[in-house]
Amino acid sequence: MIFKVILIGPIGAGKSTLSKLVAEKLGIPCRHMDHVRAHYYKEIGYDDDLAQQILSKDSFLGLYRYWKPFEAHAVERLLSENEEVVIDFGGGHSVYEDDALFARVQKALAPYPYVILILPSPDKEKSVKILNERTGGVVSEGFDFHVHFVTHHSNYDLAKHIVYTEGKTPEETCAEIVEIITSGCQAKLIDEEQ
Repeated sequence: MIFKVILIGPIGAGKSTLSKLVAEKLGIPCRHMDHVRAHYYKEIGYDDDLAQQILSKDSFLGLYRYWKPFEAHAVERLLSENEEVVIDFGGGHSVYEDDALFARVQKALAPYPYVILILPSPDKEKSVKILNERTGGVVSEGFDFHVHFVTHHSNYDLAKHIVYTEGKTPEETCAEIVEIITSGCQAKLIDEEQ
C-alpha cells in the first residue's frame, strides 16, 4: 500500500496550511483536493452550467447537495493515485448525509492509518465559534456548515486520529501530526519484526 496522510475537517480548520507543513517535514508531495477535484468531477459528468443554475436557484446549500456524489468519486480517485502524498480534503469531502456515499468513502479510506481530523477544540461549540471567527461563518438558507461539519458523525467515523489546534502554532500542530505518523510507523516495524 502506498503511504498517504489524509487531513480531514471543517472549512477553516487549517488543513491546507498543515498539509503543506507536514508534506515538507515528510519530504513527500502535498495535494489539495480543492485544486484537483474539478478533473475528477468531470469524469462522471459534472455539469458546470447545471451547477450554476442550482446555485442561482437553491443557493450554496443546493450546490453542496449536488456536489456530494462527485465528492465521493473524487475521494476514491485521488486515493487511487499511485503516489506517497499528504492530502488535504476539502471540508465537504469527508461529510456525507447519504449512507451509501458515506460507505464508499469509508471503504476508500479504510486502508490508510493516517486519516487525521483537524479541529480547533475538543469542545464542539467552541470549535464552531473559532471557525466562525476565522471565516465569518458559512451559512446558506439557514443551514450552518460549521455546525454541520463539526457535529456530523462522518468526520469522527472516518478519522483514525484527531488533532486539536487551539493554542498551538501551525508548526506545533505539524509536529504533533508528524509524531503520530512516526510513532505509528515505528509500531508497525516492531510488529513486522516479531
